[in-house]
Parts: sequence; structure tokens; C-alpha cells
Amino acid sequence: MKNTLSDHKQIGVVATFPELVNSKFQGNINAMCWYRNLAGDFKEIVTKLELKENITEVSVEDLLALQLSEQGHLAREVILKDIQLLTDFGASPSLNLLKSYERDEELDFIATDVYSYHVDRSPIETDTFLCTYAGCASDILPNDQVEQKILIPEIRAKLKDLHDGPEAEFENFLEEYFFDLHYAPKADATPINLGQGHLWRLAVDHPTQPVLPCVHRAPAEAGEYRLLLIC
Repeated sequence: MKNTLSDHKQIGVVATFPELVNSKFQGNINAMCWYRNLAGDFKEIVTKLELKENITEVSVEDLLALQLSEQGHLAREVILKDIQLLTDFGASPSLNLLKSYERDEELDFIATDVYSYHVDRSPIETDTFLCTYAGCASDILPNDQVEQKILIPEIRAKLKDLHDGPEAEFENFLEEYFFDLHYAPKADATPINLGQGHLWRLAVDHPTQPVLPCVHRAPAEAGEYRLLLIC
């Protein structure tokens, strides 16, 4: 899989956490992957955690309270180390047990939930980090394989009808309701799956970012829970 990831012009593959956080996004590269083959039984952790809501945040204390086999213990140590690495770096990682995210069904012509291809935006200079330990992993797409939904004529026309306000305020309206963050894949688009166990750093949309933000989406869960570290 490493060679497959390395073949994609938008992905930089690294071998350590310091490389992951210190490598610069440049040119077409807007996704960094710390490629790993993790030891341990992460599914055991999923089966022993309690799903309280569709998205349940798992604390370090919750993890430490689990009675695990040797393989489950190895998996827990990996997660705890990742949380510590990201925390020491200055991030605020969240470990989530996921059944599903909320679907956006309010408008039938444009979706703005995380299952839609989108970019993250931040008012501060930051990146998105994520690692899927169990369950389906997210997809990303090269920026030249997507089209911003607000630029698709039929969608834009319906958004203008929805806005029903002064033309000068339309762009602000698109930003206020996050319509401008969502993208439609082109006909020839080929999604890149982020896989299990790899820690990713994705470029977000903010003024000082030298590259285009990384377009990504959450996967359909396919009936299994996901264990996801994200910040």
C-alpha cells in the first residue's frame, strides 16, 4: 500500500511523527501520511467500549479502564501514544467511537454533511489530523478531480433562490452556511482511501496555507463502528 500512496502526487509519505508535523505542504502535496503497520487488536477495543450516542467521545480514562487481551493491550498503547504525541505537539486530539454522523437532509440539491466531499476551514494556522484504527476509513480526492458545488450552475441557481437577498451579500451567505466548502467529484474522479492505522495530516483552508485545502469525506459506515482519532 505504501507504494500505492506514494504514487499519488498530492500525498507525501513519511516514516516518523516529527516528519509528519514538520514536512511542508508544497506544490500539489496537501496530504501527509505517517505510514504504519500497527500491532494490536483494535476491534477488541471497539467491542469493549460502550456506544452512548452515534458519536461517543472516548477518554483516556475510558481506555485505561478496559480489560484487554495482550493484543488489545498493544492496540491501546498505540492509541495512548498517538494521543500523547498530538497533545505534546499542541493539538487537541479526540478519540471517537462512531456509529454514524448526522446526515444533512434539509436541502435535496446540496448536502453539507461530512459524507459530502468537503474541505476544512480554520481561522488560525492549523491542520487536520486523523487516524482510523478500526472500521471504514475516509477518502480524499485530488483538487483537479472535483468541482466546487456552488459553481455548478443548477446548484448555484437554487442557492440564489434560497438566499433571496441582495446580490452583494450572496457570497457571504454561501460562506455563512458552509456551502462553499463542499465539492462534487468529476466523472473521472478516483477516490484515495486513507486506510487503517496511518496517521494523516490534511491541509485546511486558511489565509496562510500555501497549498489548496485537502478535499475529503467520511465513509459510509457499512454497519460497523469506527474508531477514529481526529483533531
